Amino acid sequence: MKHDLSIPSRILVAFASGALIAVFFLPAWRIDLFAPQYPEGLTMNIWINGISGDVDIINGLNHYIGMQPIHENMFPEFRFLPYVVAFFMLLGMIVSITGKRKFLFIYLILTGLGGLLAMYDFWKWGKDYGSKLDPTAPIQVPGLTYQPPLIGHKRLLNFDAYSFPDVGGWVVIAAGTLAFVVWLLEWYRHRKPGGFFRKKILPFLFLPLFSLLSCSTKPEPFQPGTDNCHFCKMGITDTRFGGELITKKGKIFKFDDLHCLALFLNKGGEEKDNISKILTVLFDQPNEFLEADQAFFVKDSSLRSPMGSNTAGFSTGAKAQKMKEGKSGAILLRWNQILDQTN
Repeated sequence: MKHDLSIPSRILVAFASGALIAVFFLPAWRIDLFAPQYPEGLTMNIWINGISGDVDIINGLNHYIGMQPIHENMFPEFRFLPYVVAFFMLLGMIVSITGKRKFLFIYLILTGLGGLLAMYDFWKWGKDYGSKLDPTAPIQVPGLTYQPPLIGHKRLLNFDAYSFPDVGGWVVIAAGTLAFVVWLLEWYRHRKPGGFFRKKILPFLFLPLFSLLSCSTKPEPFQPGTDNCHFCKMGITDTRFGGELITKKGKIFKFDDLHCLALFLNKGGEEKDNISKILTVLFDQPNEFLEADQAFFVKDSSLRSPMGSNTAGFSTGAKAQKMKEGKSGAILLRWNQILDQTN
């Protein structure tokens, strides 16, 4: 009994296991596609027993490059995944009722193995789906495959593809994380380690969790000739101007000119609550980014930016002042002034 889980730990494990019921009612994963002709994006939601979203439109587009239609019958996993989730819910309740730490350890091991197998299965499907193309397809690019990203972003022809957990998936991740934290705290409680462990080892064990909670999507370098401005749809050819907007879900919108970025924001192109970062590219360090409200800007007709804002960003006021020297019509600006002057 002395090594059993505490009552609060049992309650937390029961809560984590019960929360898994959400995946029966919420999508677990999503794939978003953005292109100049689809600025609002196309979405495919993956559930534990099916798919939904703009599947018919995506299939119509994929037909031109020789990809087979996506349909539920190509995923045999849909037939047994509900039972897998039910098994983990039952196992979690057994852990909570018995209070045995060894059962919780088994629960965590099976959860980790299940997560790895699920990601491998998704990766393998994407690899097969993106490489086994119809040789008679209308559009053929020799040597090019169209495997969607396992997680994160990937450029596929003129589409930006994003793959991330959906609401149900985040519930599963949160439940597994909570169960792991409970096990770690219980282990620590029974271990009663000395000061060295408490001060040196335990924070190190929690570091991956803190990193996961605090991580944020980084900006992506502009790829001239490949990337398009999200607002004006023009191809990005000059990497010294413009910026990027990153949403809290990790989507990245690229802009070839600060004028386009400011217009996009002023027209409500993205809800403020959904925005994680607004970045400007640095004029003297192409493809290096800085948060716009921390940057200093110079506006002058000699700069000749793609869409006519003629405004360049710098990391310090001294650099901006140096650029302004010798330009009689140049003015210094901050990001809020650029937003106010753009309409």
